[in-house]
Amino acid sequence: MYVDVSQYDVGEKARFQLPVMKENDTHCIDFNYLLTSPDGSSPGTLNVLVKVNKGPLANPIWNVTSYTGKDSHFQAELAVSTFWPNEYQVIFEAEVSDSKAGFIAIDDIQVLSYPCDKSPHFLRLGDVEVNAGQNATFQCIATGRDTSNNKLWLQRRNGEDIPVALTKNINHRRFAASFHLNEVTNQDQDLYRCVTQSERGSGVSNFAGLIVREPPHPIAPPQLLGVGPTYLLIQLNANSIFGDGPIILKEVEYRMTSGSWTETHAVNSPNYKLWHLDPDTEYEIRVLLTRPGEGGTGKPGPPLITRTKCAEPMRTPKRLKIAETRSRLIAVDWESLGYNITRCHTFNVTICYHYMTANNHSKADSPRHLVGSLPPYTNVSLKMILTNPEGRKESDETIIQTDEDVPGAVPSQSLRATPFEDRILLYWKEPAEPNGIIIQYEISYIGVRSFDPSVPLQRPGLTVSLPSNATYHLFSQLHPGVTYQLSIRASTSKGFGPATMLNVTTNISAPTIDEYDGSEAFLNETATTITVLLKPAQAKGAPISAYQIVVEEVNPQRTRRQASSDCYEVPVSYHIASSGGSPYYYAAQLSPSNLPEPLPFTVGDNKTYQASVYCLYFSKTENSPEVIPDPAKQTDRVVKIAGISAGVLVFILKLAKKRKDAIGTTRQEMTHMVNAMDRSYADQSTLHGEDPMAVTFMDSHNYNNRYENHSGSAAENSRLLDVPRYHCEGTESPYQTGQLHPAIRVADLLQHINLMKTSDSYGFKEEVILQPIEDDPSSDYINANYIDVSGNASNATIGPVHETVYDFWRMVWQEQSACIVMVTNLVEVGRVKCYKYWPDDAEVYGDFKVTFVEVEPLAEYVVRTFTLERRGFNEVREVKQFHFTGWPDHGVPYHATGLLSFIRRVKISNPPSAGPIVVHCSAGAGRTGCFIVIDIMLDMAEREGVVDIYNCVKALRSRRINMVQTEEQYIFIHDAILEACLCGETAIPVCEFKAAFYELIRIDSQTNSSHIKDEFQTLNSVTPQPQPEDCSIALLPRNQDKNRFMDGLPPDRCLPFLITIDGESSNYINAALMDSYRQPAAFIVTQHPLPNTVKDFWRLVYDYGCTSLVMLNEIDLAQVNGCPQYWPEEGMLRYGPVQVECMSCSMDCDVISRLFRVCNLTRPQEGYLMVRQFQYLGWAGHREVPASKRSFLKLILQVDQWQREGEEGEGRTIVHCLNGGGRSGVFCASSIVCEMAKRQSVVDVFHAVKTLRNSKPNMVDTPEQYRFCYDLALEFIESS
Repeated sequence: MYVDVSQYDVGEKARFQLPVMKENDTHCIDFNYLLTSPDGSSPGTLNVLVKVNKGPLANPIWNVTSYTGKDSHFQAELAVSTFWPNEYQVIFEAEVSDSKAGFIAIDDIQVLSYPCDKSPHFLRLGDVEVNAGQNATFQCIATGRDTSNNKLWLQRRNGEDIPVALTKNINHRRFAASFHLNEVTNQDQDLYRCVTQSERGSGVSNFAGLIVREPPHPIAPPQLLGVGPTYLLIQLNANSIFGDGPIILKEVEYRMTSGSWTETHAVNSPNYKLWHLDPDTEYEIRVLLTRPGEGGTGKPGPPLITRTKCAEPMRTPKRLKIAETRSRLIAVDWESLGYNITRCHTFNVTICYHYMTANNHSKADSPRHLVGSLPPYTNVSLKMILTNPEGRKESDETIIQTDEDVPGAVPSQSLRATPFEDRILLYWKEPAEPNGIIIQYEISYIGVRSFDPSVPLQRPGLTVSLPSNATYHLFSQLHPGVTYQLSIRASTSKGFGPATMLNVTTNISAPTIDEYDGSEAFLNETATTITVLLKPAQAKGAPISAYQIVVEEVNPQRTRRQASSDCYEVPVSYHIASSGGSPYYYAAQLSPSNLPEPLPFTVGDNKTYQASVYCLYFSKTENSPEVIPDPAKQTDRVVKIAGISAGVLVFILKLAKKRKDAIGTTRQEMTHMVNAMDRSYADQSTLHGEDPMAVTFMDSHNYNNRYENHSGSAAENSRLLDVPRYHCEGTESPYQTGQLHPAIRVADLLQHINLMKTSDSYGFKEEVILQPIEDDPSSDYINANYIDVSGNASNATIGPVHETVYDFWRMVWQEQSACIVMVTNLVEVGRVKCYKYWPDDAEVYGDFKVTFVEVEPLAEYVVRTFTLERRGFNEVREVKQFHFTGWPDHGVPYHATGLLSFIRRVKISNPPSAGPIVVHCSAGAGRTGCFIVIDIMLDMAEREGVVDIYNCVKALRSRRINMVQTEEQYIFIHDAILEACLCGETAIPVCEFKAAFYELIRIDSQTNSSHIKDEFQTLNSVTPQPQPEDCSIALLPRNQDKNRFMDGLPPDRCLPFLITIDGESSNYINAALMDSYRQPAAFIVTQHPLPNTVKDFWRLVYDYGCTSLVMLNEIDLAQVNGCPQYWPEEGMLRYGPVQVECMSCSMDCDVISRLFRVCNLTRPQEGYLMVRQFQYLGWAGHREVPASKRSFLKLILQVDQWQREGEEGEGRTIVHCLNGGGRSGVFCASSIVCEMAKRQSVVDVFHAVKTLRNSKPNMVDTPEQYRFCYDLALEFIESS
């Protein structure tokens, strides 16, 4: 190569390449070179490069720049060792440094097959492997003489040169050179070679690799296999690693998360057990992996953070002592409990106690921890229990007695009073809670009202103290016809307890008149008149309303009637008496004001008294022997004027009605008009007499039928009223109030009979008393009871009838209720169960105005909102009615899911300041009781962690009869509470959903599970599995060929039976009706039609008014039984009796939308049905869930928009996939969840899927599909 540098610019290069050398040998390349110029300066640089395997050129291995003379050539040699299969190529390069005249030349190049003489040859350089972060050393061994003039370096392929660190002679012909690379990384990994250079030549080795290995570490944390108080069993989980192997050592590194020390154990098996750990302590565990070589241990893997279990407490608590005792609490003290005793950071200290009747006393001084709600004067056995999740330790029992307290009230049911005219005999029993030793009773009484306003009422009342062994007392010197309030209370050494009140009315008797003697009865007589002395009568409990004068004719030919001085049953005029043969007639009537004192009165003067004219008539008389022996007045005149005497002249006293519970004025009370005035009250013997047909209210079970529409003729139709009329005397009170169950007067019974739907729902305790309406004291009654058990306040009542709607709204207003719960339908099985007591717009009920505001219809219940106003009150209240529509009369819902959701909705809607919730069904008993019991038990389960259904029902029945009416309802309560406890509260507010969602899907490192996975497992455990008898119709032989698969068959109760007849085809189709969020049976879920069921499919579409078809599977003719196209792509096709015409077809992203016009040829008069099919293409057959959440959500919204636009939103939606299960369930559940989030601002995927599974268990049947429902809910919320 000869280069004239004057012909080139500075920096230009000329290269001469030797042929490629492949022989596995040592080569020596000998050559001559010349660098000359006219002025003796260097014309440039001569470089020698060696390219390996056609790779990049590294830095030169030899170069020269000095002037060699004008004609003098110098000799140099290159020592190149080649190793097969590598290729080597030597390149000579002349680089111009000055454009002046000069030459660079090489000549006489020889490739010799023996070693060079002046340049050393390198032996094969081997690869160096080192772990990242460690130092690497290349050692180059060369054959030849090492001189101090030789330059040695390590050359990197990319051109970097590394100086020699150390050289040493191995012998006189061989030396070694060492090169160091410090703390290498992956960036240092490359090819390196050794180079030596002198003026006479150069030597170069082969390229060797620097291999940097990454120390391994696990990808995943160790997995927890077992846990105990002092050990953790883990699986190293080290098969998947980052970095390089091989792994020669596995170690477990662990520490307390709260500590700083770390321990490491070598492990030679897949699992390892860490021993001697502290109980209930959190540890961080990592795995270390080591590969060969220094620094081969990788960084610790991801941590497993877990906690050991609690250990059983070391010992029982000590130093349990009683610090103080009171009547209802005990103060308890004990030692401080530390971790060294509890062996657990989470522990409970439970004070267990039981008690019995006390016989002695105990006292202490200072208060400590209080054990409250104890019964007074009771021996209490106390012990302390220290518990943690792994065990318990109990202390010894300590017995202490609580102090006395004031006693409880005397049981009201034990009070029994027997009233007389001027006395009352009262019986009682000791208080059920004496709370000590009863030392005395205090009885007081006071008159509260009287039939006779002239009777003075004693105020203040009188008080009597009685010894502790007294059980009765006789109150004397009382007034007849007076209602006395009796009060009794007991006393211990601590004082008197609460009083028990009882109102008792003394009996009313007939008024009395002072006896007449023979000299004063008759004052004067004429031929046509007789003057008698009238004396005022003494009232016996009621005011006298009238004096009536009766004339009885004494016929000497017959014996005078017996008991003539008693009552005269019927008021008879003289004409009637003459024509009818009556021995007496009414002559006159005087008001009490006309007879304030004894007054002469002339009978027969033809004067008018109180607007009535009375005459004294004479009959033909004859002299005859005197019948009535009266020596002072035995004259013929006396005989001729009918022999009137004190025994014959009778004053009939009319009693005035003063209160509703004493006298009635209606026809039902059997009152009869006498001379245009009311007669006396009916004797109580009408209820308690010897009439064998007489019945009581509690004995009768058909008053509803007898009196509901015929109250006006009750007196004529009822045997209760078939009694002797017009008794003037009575020896018993007409209204016995001293008994446990007060007798109900006939008047009260008939007055309230229309208010009671059935006799078995009559509430007899805790009754709601309405504020009476002015001038109508009987308007305080409504058939409703307070139910306040465990803090849950509600009013249980019957479904209103037409006559009680006003009273119902009065109760709602009076009790300040904001929520009404209705668990009946207006009509069930053709029978009216409840009157529609609310308006569709606005309605006035008495002095109330009820205005309809809005309605929210849902699948299983309806929420209506009203405003309530009352005349005279400047207030408008909002009242919500929650109407549960899915509960049959005398039955239970098939599942409790809907009712539980209904109860939760009621609870969150009832304002805290509102009054009790009004709950009613038809009779206010069975279903009302179920609702209240479930509500109470849900609160109890949440608050106390236990339920007590039996005692809750028992408590409700003590307040209202027949609450929870049937065994089926009682079992249903248990099922509902079980479902609520198993499932828990799964609703999430929309505002919190995003944060809750990420918590749901987070993997727990201890369980390797997530909350959403656990929720799906819970869903599987509570999903009812249908039995063969539940699917009996689908299993009939004639229907089996209509089922694509024999698992997941629809239950009989959910089947949509086909209506349109198609030859001999049955009315069965493999489909199930399901509820949407707002509409019952809005979805029909079915399988993709089989070739033999396409006709049935279109019958289903038409018969059930389906306006939307959602297709979620692909058409696959290779599928078992075939998966045919069941619609026409264009034009018109007939499928049995149904004709289908394709109107249009369009595609939007993953949805093909087709519009069909469907008509039934057997019923052409019904017109046609417009049906839109949505064929979803974004769900491949091999995928568990759709590929895109956004496109699936778009499908749901498109279907919803079409449903709202057509058929006034009432059309149903058919959803089908291959088997009518998982995919269809995802669509229905997602639709429900989106609607719920939009209208109620909550997301409850669990409830949506559970509701669907109640109808068909295979809805949403994989965890991935269940997770997708959550994903879609999040997508809906974020896109809204």
